[in-house]
Amino acid sequence: MIDLLIVDDHMIIRRGLAQILAGADRIGTIREAGDGPEALRELRREPVGVVLLDIALGDRDGLDVLKTLRCEFPRIGVVMLSVYPESQFAVRAIRGGAGAYLNKGCSPEDLLAAIHKVASGGVHVTPAIAELLARSVRADDAKPPHESLSDREFQVFNLLAQGRSVSEIAAQLSLSGNTISTYRARIFDKLGVRSVVELLNYASRHHLLAQ
Repeated sequence: MIDLLIVDDHMIIRRGLAQILAGADRIGTIREAGDGPEALRELRREPVGVVLLDIALGDRDGLDVLKTLRCEFPRIGVVMLSVYPESQFAVRAIRGGAGAYLNKGCSPEDLLAAIHKVASGGVHVTPAIAELLARSVRADDAKPPHESLSDREFQVFNLLAQGRSVSEIAAQLSLSGNTISTYRARIFDKLGVRSVVELLNYASRHHLLAQ
């Protein structure tokens, strides 16, 4: 049986996933955590087979939590489950050690297939992610500027590309407006852009906008 930990900052999402997965084939106990620190406390108390991990977790995002999981619990399978499209975070998540990356709009069947795969130590890769990984391998010798962004900077970059204001991003990520402004300045510098309009053009050229 596969014990699960669902990590998401929205209770309704956690409870909905738990209800969908309860009683499914090979699924054992299902526990919940509302953020990264709580998830790590739960796992240190009692590890599970698979963690379902959201990216947008506020003060400590899912990609940051993923790094800690890979160091402390290398045998635990991780399925990243996010509202962000595959084109934005899938490659980073897989390279960071996740066994799967799924959009929250996926079917229960796809989710269960991913859970079973990563629980056995495998990697569940959709055709779309396989193509993204192939592109990233071909581009390794000449990485585009956005590859130099940290995980948090890349998250802020995507929110800016969605037209979010500094205050909206700060509220969503539970960070101060000054912190987001600092991230924005770093992003502009690394990408060589001077405005949000130029950032949008950059995101469009590199196929990073949500479909």
